[in-house]
Amino acid sequence: MPDTPSPSPDELRARINTAQPHTARIWNYWLGGKDNYEVDRAAGDRIRELHPGIGEYARADRRFLGAAVRHLVGEAGIRQFLDVGTGLPTADNTHEVAQGLAPESRVVYVDNDPLVLAHARALLTSTPEGRTDYLDADLRDADTILEHAARTLDLSRPVALVLLGVVIFIEEDAEAHAVVRRLMDALAPGSHLVLSHTITSPAMPDVDAAVAFWNEHGTPRLTQRTPTQVTRFFDGLELLGPGVVSCSRWHPRPGTPEAAADEAAEDVAMFGGVGVKL
Repeated sequence: MPDTPSPSPDELRARINTAQPHTARIWNYWLGGKDNYEVDRAAGDRIRELHPGIGEYARADRRFLGAAVRHLVGEAGIRQFLDVGTGLPTADNTHEVAQGLAPESRVVYVDNDPLVLAHARALLTSTPEGRTDYLDADLRDADTILEHAARTLDLSRPVALVLLGVVIFIEEDAEAHAVVRRLMDALAPGSHLVLSHTITSPAMPDVDAAVAFWNEHGTPRLTQRTPTQVTRFFDGLELLGPGVVSCSRWHPRPGTPEAAADEAAEDVAMFGGVGVKL
């Protein structure tokens, strides 16, 4: 269980704005979850009208997470995960995948969404051999994240830093890169960065319309970046194949039947990659 005191139920309720759609709740809606409100479903449906394939982004991002965690546990021997921007729990969360393969795995989740915190008990299940912890904090507060994570994780040993669809909430490139670098700099050699990000692409013009609608009506605001800009988050790391690609296409073992199926998948405007700190 967390070492830091959790906000009371009344404090959490006061922080939840049910009058304005929120990205974590819409993501949950697209994944078939129940932790959303009518305002989120209405916004999610409107975004899907503007970009009919948007629901596949959530599913592709979840598949990317599963593939990356399975690879890191099974092939890279990673047993520690720092998952920032957790989102609402659905199926196949980081700790479920990792501890399903290696029960001794330790996972620290970080998010600043009050509804996510209200569901922290669902995230805080763990195998007896491992541990799952949760921190209520913002991605920008790297020092607090690292201080808390060190109570559960051994930062002198490799850690997988998971940043799925969360850097999009930092608008300035310099600040976004500085935050990711601060976190990675504190981790030991052999640590990995797992990152996904919404992109802008001339081949997917309806994505821009969907993001524009969201930024006008929802919270928090989203920032799109090009695939080249997303790749820059891995500067100083060694990118695993196939590099930074559509999350629907990412597979760490080219040439296998599973990889061939991924390579045949349609692109989504959510790109991801995995890099290792040497």
